[in-house]
Amino acid sequence: MPTKLTFGYLYDFRNPEPWRRPWAELYAETLDTIAWTETIGFQGAWVPEHHGAEDGYMPSPMITLAAIAARTRTMAIGSGVALAPLYHPVRFAEDCAVLDNLAGGRLEMALAIGYRRRETAAYGVDFTRRGARFDEFLEIVRRLWAGETVTFAGKYYQVENARIVPPAPRGQVPLYIGGFAEKALARVAKYADGYFGNEDVCGMYADKLREQGKDPAEARIRIQGLFVAVAEDPAAAMEELAPYYHWVNNSYGAWLNEDKAIGIDDPGLKPMGLDDFKRSGILQIWTPEKAIEKFQAMQARLPVEHFMMMMPPGLPQDRFRHYARLFAERVLPAFR
Repeated sequence: MPTKLTFGYLYDFRNPEPWRRPWAELYAETLDTIAWTETIGFQGAWVPEHHGAEDGYMPSPMITLAAIAARTRTMAIGSGVALAPLYHPVRFAEDCAVLDNLAGGRLEMALAIGYRRRETAAYGVDFTRRGARFDEFLEIVRRLWAGETVTFAGKYYQVENARIVPPAPRGQVPLYIGGFAEKALARVAKYADGYFGNEDVCGMYADKLREQGKDPAEARIRIQGLFVAVAEDPAAAMEELAPYYHWVNNSYGAWLNEDKAIGIDDPGLKPMGLDDFKRSGILQIWTPEKAIEKFQAMQARLPVEHFMMMMPPGLPQDRFRHYARLFAERVLPAFR
């Protein structure tokens, strides 16, 4: 029996220069849109994290998630992903516990170590040690969520008699970890409730679960399909949507190649012209029927529990709602 598959969107709250709007207006309208997606059947809203981006890529997901918690009632909410080396583990565990209480037990966090040296430098964190720092962070956070009073003397964190009050409603907040390198997948298998990322490394995730004595059949997987959309007329939708997704492609492409620290030799994204982007196949626009076929095939391959698309920055939100409504009406019913 395939795992039940749910769907949601990632919201990065970017405000690119070609389509720049007042920040408060953009934030307010995006919160309205997130709440609206819940009413039409979407089951997740996710906020990523980057720092110092010219387009204002969301630098403060925890505050944003608190605002989303206040505007929604049923959908899961969480980071996708938060950059763990930039947080103190006690503060992170406390903030998540409070946030999960505000959300009524709907918080599900995804974390990773990040791949941009300039971000860790801004926080005074050694870029080369962020993995080891993350391991200490995870041990402390997990123990705090378990209700322990934690004393910990590590290389990166020293904690004495730390405890969190109030606790999260469920104790442990569901925790997913992203990454692509072998070390990252080993960390996922050891510490996380599931993997957040790309389908092509899920085989390695299964191998690492076996090494930990865990059953790969119990794996929990969330796939990010940031360049996926559904339309009745994919060719026409390509003309409308490509400029916005092109912005995403070029910004990620530049960032991924700054320090080449993503953990794979070819991350697949690189800056290019708009026409080249349209021809590249990176942006996948499917009819509703093809989308159902694609997602059912994915379920047959993997125990995927959630698929995350994105609201591309700059796209007028009434147009985003047009495409989201089509997905809700024509694709979601096949997976209820």
